[in-house]
Amino acid sequence: MSTLSDSHINSSSFVLTGVPGLEVYSLWLAIPFSSIYAMVFLGNCMILHVIRTEPSLHQPMFYFLAMLAFTDLCMGLSTVHTVLGVLWGFIQKINLDFCIAQSYFIHGLSFMESSVLLAMAFDRYIAICNPLRYSSILTNDKIMKIGVAISCRSSLLIPPVIIRLKFLSYCRPHVLSHSFCLHQDLLRLACSDIRFNSIYALFLVIMNLLLDAVLIIISYIMILHTVLAIASREERMKSLQTCVSHICAVLVFYIPIIGLTMVHRFGKHLSPLVHVLMGNIYILFPPLMNPIIYSIKTQQIRRRVQKLFSLKVV
Repeated sequence: MSTLSDSHINSSSFVLTGVPGLEVYSLWLAIPFSSIYAMVFLGNCMILHVIRTEPSLHQPMFYFLAMLAFTDLCMGLSTVHTVLGVLWGFIQKINLDFCIAQSYFIHGLSFMESSVLLAMAFDRYIAICNPLRYSSILTNDKIMKIGVAISCRSSLLIPPVIIRLKFLSYCRPHVLSHSFCLHQDLLRLACSDIRFNSIYALFLVIMNLLLDAVLIIISYIMILHTVLAIASREERMKSLQTCVSHICAVLVFYIPIIGLTMVHRFGKHLSPLVHVLMGNIYILFPPLMNPIIYSIKTQQIRRRVQKLFSLKVV
């Protein structure tokens, strides 16, 4: 009887949360959210198209940028159906299996983006601190191996903690905090022993997000040390300019993650609207801003995008 009860509990669906307190305005909110998703898809597809079609951009820095754009595109694809579905009124609930799959992709893609940002920091470190060996260190073969390592690191470490979600009992009200599924959100609804999930999830955060952040900071300390040793002020500024886009991308990625983590950990007394807002910033802000940052701050991308649009106008 207990087994049947657990099976019934685990096969239940979960209610997705739109924008608490603003349900009557959901259709109006769906319009800007749809526009944001359209910009995410068009912006990242444009970056990928420009890098693929422009031979002068077939360099390590832009290969890593293509990885970042692909990751952001996948993040948008993994959440668009539930976020817009809730706002447009097409979806209200999600079943457990689909929820687990979505949480796998969201967290896996977050780890992948963190790894790509670390690879981009390594690229900037080599370009500035060891420019004469840049082309011999970052060969196409090495970049391909880095890409495979990033994919394996992001996809193979997560399954143990995600699969276990299937075997937990969810006896608390099946109402999620967001219009998409997160691992920590499902744990909040579980009444089983969640120690393994909590400890393993903390291990993943430390070994992925925290470690990557520390290594990125170290790389920039070394870059700064090298740049400050350059005699010419003009050359110093030129070297630092090549890092501006990447620094912006790092901030755009890590600030929402820190904010969402703090809200989940310490913000239980906060309005549900704050949780929803931070969740949407976490999944939408980096994919939206990265194409804008690189289109504005990276001269080669900016010129190619301007050329692309001028051709379309003609």
